[in-house]
Amino acid sequence: MKAVRSPGIAAFFAACFTALLAASAPALAQNEAGLEASSSAALISLKASVPLAADLEKRAYAVLVFPDVTKAGFLIGGEFGQGTLFRGGKVGGYYRTAGISYGLQAGAQTFGYAMFFMNERAFQALQQADGFQIGAGPSVVVMDEGKAKSITSSTLTSDVYAFVFAQQGLMAGIGLEGTKITRLGR
Repeated sequence: MKAVRSPGIAAFFAACFTALLAASAPALAQNEAGLEASSSAALISLKASVPLAADLEKRAYAVLVFPDVTKAGFLIGGEFGQGTLFRGGKVGGYYRTAGISYGLQAGAQTFGYAMFFMNERAFQALQQADGFQIGAGPSVVVMDEGKAKSITSSTLTSDVYAFVFAQQGLMAGIGLEGTKITRLGR
C-alpha cells in the first residue's frame, strides 16, 4: 500500500502546533524579576566558559539572552522561550523567541542562547514592530566552541553573534535560522 502525502496535512499539523504554542505562552511566562535573574545568570555562566563572549559583551551595542528555550518535534516541531535584553548593563526589554520547523526530526530538548548585537543597525532590526527573524536581515553568526576559539576581537565583522549553551535532551542539531524574536508587551 502506498502512503498518500498531502501538503494539507502538514499545514494542518503546523497550524495546530502554532495554536498550542500561542495558547501555552501565557502559562510559560515568567515574572520579569525571575526572567531577568535567570537571563543574567545564564550570561555570567556563558562568559565564564567562553572568554570571547565576555569580550563581545564589552563591545556589543546590546545583548539578548534566552536562558531556557524548549524545542520539541516529530516531523513537525516548534520552539519557545523568553529572554531579557541588556543594554549598557541595564534591562532594555523582554522578548519571546518562537519557531516552527518541519522535516526529519524527532525528540525534545532545552537550550539557551545569547545574541550579541554589535551595531545600532542590527539592534534597530530587532526593534521592528513585526519582530526579528534570524536568517533575514542583519548577518547572524552562530558560534560553537571551535569557532569561538579561532576568532579574535580583530576579526569580528558581523552584525550579530549568537552562542547556544546548556543543551539538554535528545534532538538532532540546533538551528536558529527561521526563529522569530518579538518584544513582549510588558
